[in-house]
Formats: sequence, C-alpha cells, structure tokens
Amino acid sequence: MQIDQNISLKPYNTFGIDVNAQYFVSINSIEELIDILKLEEFSNRLILGGGSNMLLTQNQDKLVIHINLKGKKVISEDKDFVTVKANAGENWHEFVQWCLKNDFGGLENLSLIPGNVGTAPIQNIGAYGVELKDSFISCEALSIETHSIKSFDADDCQFGYRNSIFKQEAKGKYIITSVTFKLTKTKHKYKLNYGTIQAQLVNYGISTPTIQDISNAVIAIRESKLPNPKEIGNSGSFFKNPVISKSHYNNLLQNFKDIPSYKVSEDEVKVPAGWLIEKAGFKGKRFENYGVHKKQALVLVNYGNAKGADILNLSKLIQITIKRLFDISIETEVNIL
Repeated sequence: MQIDQNISLKPYNTFGIDVNAQYFVSINSIEELIDILKLEEFSNRLILGGGSNMLLTQNQDKLVIHINLKGKKVISEDKDFVTVKANAGENWHEFVQWCLKNDFGGLENLSLIPGNVGTAPIQNIGAYGVELKDSFISCEALSIETHSIKSFDADDCQFGYRNSIFKQEAKGKYIITSVTFKLTKTKHKYKLNYGTIQAQLVNYGISTPTIQDISNAVIAIRESKLPNPKEIGNSGSFFKNPVISKSHYNNLLQNFKDIPSYKVSEDEVKVPAGWLIEKAGFKGKRFENYGVHKKQALVLVNYGNAKGADILNLSKLIQITIKRLFDISIETEVNIL
C-alpha cells in the first residue's frame, strides 16, 4: 500500500476534470482500508469509487482513497433464484454482464450505467423502469469511526429516488465494501415498456427476448443518446427529474401543452428534467470546451480540458433558467466537490 503525492485525478473521474489530489492511495483489501483510516495525519479524506457521479471543481488538499476492492461470487442458489455478492471496486456494467452470462436476471435494464458496484446503493441507481433496490438484499459497509463492518438491508438503506441513507444521515460515516443481490434463474421478470426498449427489440426482429437481448437493447439506446465518457467527459444525468404537484403541472399545461409527466401519486407527478432543459434552449449549447450534449439535455459535457467550475456555473445557469420559466427547482444528481 503506497501513498502517492500530487496525483492527477483526471483518470479517476468520468468528467475527465484535471485536478490534483495532494495524497492518493488505492485500496485493494478491507485490511488496507482499516490501516489507512487509522492514520491520524490523514483525517481529511475523500473516498473515491468509479468517479462517475461527481464533478471536481478544485484540487483536493486531502487524502483521496480509491476503493479498488475486487471479486464477485455466488453465495447461494436454488432452482429459481441466486444470491450474488460483488465487492465495491467491481465495475458496474462488467458485473451486470457477468450476471447475464450466467443467466441471472434482474439487472439487465441497468446495463451500461457508469461507475462501480460500491457506489450503486448510495444513488439507488435506476434506468428504464428498474432501480437497484428491486434486486438488492444488503450491503456491507465499514464504519469510518469504529472500523467495524455493518450490514445494511433494504429497509436500513431507506432507498428513494436516486437517494439512500448514505446520502443522508449516514453520509460520510461509512464506506460500502460489498453489495449482495437476489436475482432470478428462471421466470425472469421483463421490464420492456419503459423508454424505447420494445421498439429496439422490434428493430432486432426479436419477439421473445432473453435478458441478454434486453441488455443489448438498453446498451444500444444508451449509446445512441449518451456520450461515451472515454470520448467526451461526462457524468451521465447531471440533474434529477423533479417531482411537482398535480395542480402545478395542470397550470403549466396551459402554456406548455406538450409537457410530459409520469404519475408519482394522486397529488404528484414527475416531469423529465431533460425536457425542461431542452425547452429552455440549452440542448446542444456549447460554451468553448464544455456544454450540454446535443442528443441528451440532461448530460453536461467536457469537450476537453474544461474546468469543473465552468461546468458548475453552467449547471447553475440552467437551474436559474428552469426556475424562472417553469417555477420548478431541479436538483443536481452528481456530487459537487
């Protein structure tokens, strides 16, 4: 275990922002993690996973701890279900594909989401009608204060829309080390009616899809809409879809007759943030070496060597404009650091 100094974090964040960490260490075991947490001279730290849900706006004058815990395995199974455990440093998409190759169903709609397994519960990642909580059993997390491992089940995690206890009262108190899922081996439950999955399958000439077919459709849809972070720096969806009252939505309909919505409850609806941003004129807008992606207004992008502060200022301009036009507040989905 080696602590390096003045390391660029550009390879460790999907936005590709070039800021430095004063100190940097990559952790490959829980024992190493405990040892590093015991070092009193490094009490100021940043825990880094896949770097896919953050915008770095300044140099990090602290110890950046890169969680690189690897490994995945079957814990138990019967004829219908399998319990699978993956360590926090596993790449999420690679883990999903491993499950599919073994014909384990439940995560196929979550294909190609950037990031690592360990950060997935924090955000309760979701896409195309499926959320992580739907197949989640538990996660193990190391207490930063006591250095002991605690298990969190689904109720403990208090999952919400892109939310969990790890973004609320447990924020900064635990480091997730592994996640356990319950997946199907038979009678897979297909979610095909969200987005254009069904249309994509029709394009493939598939009427009776496998879970791998669904994954392939999701990948094709995401690749057609979202830039590859290896080619254009981004963090996926920068904003959450706002939830507003039904009465507010009905008022908006008077001026914006094509505003889409999804029912949340009898009194609330969810409005796509991407639609609001596009309607406000930001889709495809470029400011020198950063901007809003031309195919997906939810995605802010770094075209090359942009500063995190520039992208942050753009996000604030978008928020102010959406508030002025629609009287809707949109929240960032990414962590600003």
